[in-house]
Amino acid sequence: MPTTHPSQRQRRHFKLLAAGLLACTAAQAQTQTQTPAPAAWPTRPITLVVPFVAGGGTDIGTRIVAQRLALIVGQPVIIDNKGGAGGNVGLESVSRAKADGYTLLIGNVGTQSINPTLYKKLSYNPDTAFVPVGQFAELPFVLAVTGTLAANNVKELVAMAKAAPGKLTYASSGNGGSPHLSAETFKIATGTSILHIPYKGGGAAMTDLMAGSVDMIFASVLETSGFIKSGKLKALAITSKTRVAAMPDVPTLQESGISGAESGSWIGLLAPAGTPKDIVDKLATGLRQAVATPEVQQQLLAQGAVAKSGTPADFAELIAADRKRYAKIIIDNKLVMD
Repeated sequence: MPTTHPSQRQRRHFKLLAAGLLACTAAQAQTQTQTPAPAAWPTRPITLVVPFVAGGGTDIGTRIVAQRLALIVGQPVIIDNKGGAGGNVGLESVSRAKADGYTLLIGNVGTQSINPTLYKKLSYNPDTAFVPVGQFAELPFVLAVTGTLAANNVKELVAMAKAAPGKLTYASSGNGGSPHLSAETFKIATGTSILHIPYKGGGAAMTDLMAGSVDMIFASVLETSGFIKSGKLKALAITSKTRVAAMPDVPTLQESGISGAESGSWIGLLAPAGTPKDIVDKLATGLRQAVATPEVQQQLLAQGAVAKSGTPADFAELIAADRKRYAKIIIDNKLVMD
């Protein structure tokens, strides 16, 4: 039987048919593997988890900024207070949240820079669980004493502490928190022995301080300013490097003759690891816009906080620097908790 050979026209037809089939197959494969484009973010309310009970400095500062942020992103911003275990309850919750930009974390120096060294075991990895978005406020601390304490300035307080080591007491919102470490920093700088009385939260500590059950406290200006203005507490010094607008007549520790005792806290926004970069960038931009508004800056100042903004990288550097700083104090004073 004779062998037949395809004509030139047939060969050309086969090539065109094969090319068409290949193109269709490639297009089908591309359609199957492409991820549908996500809806524009945000399309529903955003939740900010504050890992402390309502009413503290971190909570109040967050609420001021959240109101403006809601206007900028065009969606409600809801505050969810999840206190407990020095903030770890709230952090664990956010670490397990879906990384879609709708559940975010409010962190401070305690949760992000102190707890990773203070606690031996955490239910999340502090190095990988969260993505920094941006800082939005600084919270200077004030050294406040009961209205009946004889000391009216830092020099007199130090003299009292040295005259009777271990007799004076200071309250804190709990072991290992930034108020606790601020007091320990003060003790190291002044060579004094002052007894620590830890409480389960800043509210309880403040109540006992005003009742005279303890002598002093290191707490945010935001938390204490009302009690100081009413005369229930006396402000002896500001722990930041400069005075604060909310208490312009109160000197800094440096001005009071104490070097190397600067301390305080800050507040910032973080997202669960894996949150898309475009959402993180939108959040960071919106946060900077919120902090830049004069109304927000004035509200923060009135409460004793200072508006502060920057990039996610800036915030990451701040967290790392404070973590290194406080790790030495925690380890040297054997403050590690189970």
